[in-house]
Amino acid sequence: MTSVSTLDIKLQGRSYSVACPPEERDALLETVAFLDAKMADIATKTRSTGERLAVMTALNLAHELTALKKAPPPGGEPPAPAPAAAFDTPELQRRIQAMEARLDAVLVLQEDLF
Repeated sequence: MTSVSTLDIKLQGRSYSVACPPEERDALLETVAFLDAKMADIATKTRSTGERLAVMTALNLAHELTALKKAPPPGGEPPAPAPAAAFDTPELQRRIQAMEARLDAVLVLQEDLF
């Protein structure tokens, strides 16, 4: 069983504590750096801050992801979608639970804001 520890991160100058298994620490830090840069870019373009900036960034990233999923791979047809059962694996469930734990940890800190 993988232990989950807390990792302190910063996004747009604000600190957050996030639950993270030790083996995913480097990947999470890379993701934080990417997200912080994306948020800074969108903040400059839209002059958004706070919750609006978070929503605008989420929409932009979701749009990019959707476009990538729809784009055919270079030199070929897109692969057929995998059946839903192919995604029901213990590893995927573990990763989803880890993401939920991270979100829960961040949302607990945000409750004081609302």
